[in-house]
Amino acid sequence: MLKIRLSPEVYRTIENACLRARERETGGMLFAEHVAEEEFLVLEATVAGTGSVAGFLRALGDGLTRLERFFRRTRHDYRRYNYIGEWHSHPSFALQPSWRDDETMHDIVSDPSTGALFAVSVIVKIENDALTAKAWAYFPNGERSDCEVVVEAHA
Repeated sequence: MLKIRLSPEVYRTIENACLRARERETGGMLFAEHVAEEEFLVLEATVAGTGSVAGFLRALGDGLTRLERFFRRTRHDYRRYNYIGEWHSHPSFALQPSWRDDETMHDIVSDPSTGALFAVSVIVKIENDALTAKAWAYFPNGERSDCEVVVEAHA
């Protein structure tokens, strides 16, 4: 099972985006460091804006710019640092992927131009004044599996 750790900075970025969006969905991209066999530390999360109460659409252009900046900062060491997936909020719904979430993630991993072996979807919401998260890994063969999520709230 993949383990996804959210750094304190990423935690704050996502939490603040959720607080600003309130009952509307928000989301973005996740960039991570491969720190162990099946463990990734998410170092950066983009925030692409706010969607509707039941949907979110990421603008591709800004995300690609942020991805290229991340690659430059990490000296294009793709084995260690890379795009790991997407995050978005479900402020009014359960922390469970919708059919649209599944379709989007399967499209990402099955696109031959990405060369992705997998992509992770992290779904979050604010509950009891705290950010909660669940995650799933998507694979090119159409499979989806649960991930363990560790939220590191403090540095």
